[in-house]
Amino acid sequence: MERTILYYKHYFIDFFNSLSEGAKRKMAYVIEVLKTQQRIGTNFVKHIRDGIFELRVQHEGNIYRAFFIFDEGNIVMLFNGFQKKTQKTPENEIEKAINLKNEYYAEKQQ
Repeated sequence: MERTILYYKHYFIDFFNSLSEGAKRKMAYVIEVLKTQQRIGTNFVKHIRDGIFELRVQHEGNIYRAFFIFDEGNIVMLFNGFQKKTQKTPENEIEKAINLKNEYYAEKQQ
């Protein structure tokens, strides 16, 4: 089993490019786990709400998150990412991911 990893517009790529080299390697590793493993532990992936999931990466004391959805079973569509600075995932980042998901599906139906 292998999932296809896609990126919606530039949001995730911009975030990924802003990371340190070590954080990029760790994020790439977690994406590879998401791509190849049927079951993924909650230390790497967590359901947030409305079909939005959070990819979770820790590197050198920093916490990074990227939102994604599963589309058509094995396609993973990555949206926005951010560095987490508090215990709670910021509501504005969740809202941004939900808006991007809605935009993605609206464009897909055209």
